[in-house]
Amino acid sequence: MLPGRGRNGRVARPVRLLGTRTAWTPVGDGEFFCPGCGGDRNFQRLTGRRRFTLLGVPVLPRGETGPVVECAACRRHYGTDVLDHPTTTRFSAMLRDAVHTVALAVLAAGGTCARASLETAASAVRAAGFDDCTEEQLGALVEALAADTGRVYGRPCGAGLAIELHEALDPLAPHLAPAGRESILLQGARIALADGPYTPAERDALTTVGAALTICADDVSRLLAAARTPS
Repeated sequence: MLPGRGRNGRVARPVRLLGTRTAWTPVGDGEFFCPGCGGDRNFQRLTGRRRFTLLGVPVLPRGETGPVVECAACRRHYGTDVLDHPTTTRFSAMLRDAVHTVALAVLAAGGTCARASLETAASAVRAAGFDDCTEEQLGALVEALAADTGRVYGRPCGAGLAIELHEALDPLAPHLAPAGRESILLQGARIALADGPYTPAERDALTTVGAALTICADDVSRLLAAARTPS
């Protein structure tokens, strides 16, 4: 870089002789959770070509760079792994579906669909975002699932039910804080306890829930025991 002098005789900003410049090309777009903005934003996925510059003019190619994700709002660039984080809208839907699936699994394991269990389950599901959920709807769903799959109420968590729980909970677990994962398990425990102590099938279903939420076995036992103690 060479300094220059202005008309007043002071040294002007240095002139950069050599440098690099990146020309970005959009290759896709969508919506993501921007960590800089702290909310859902539109993005462009960009790939770039770098060039040496002489006095600010591109002269020689220097290879490719990227891809990167550019936020349409703040214009910051992020690595493409930022797209692994669900948007706020998607996260809410994942959480809602997870609570609904856990409620159905625990009700099916309970075997009787007692009114107290249905009321506790419906309250949890409504709080998660299914505002119109009723006890009657949950009871009908449990009966329909049993009729469709041949599942017998009160039996330990079978392979089909375990798969359903993992499909709902596995994608969600990495994005939940430990307290959030424990909260989902405790909601299931309260449903199971609403009509009396855990049955073996209910405990088995809740153990599967804990495993899908990546809660260690000792913590699952601790939480299930704590849920039995009135607060």
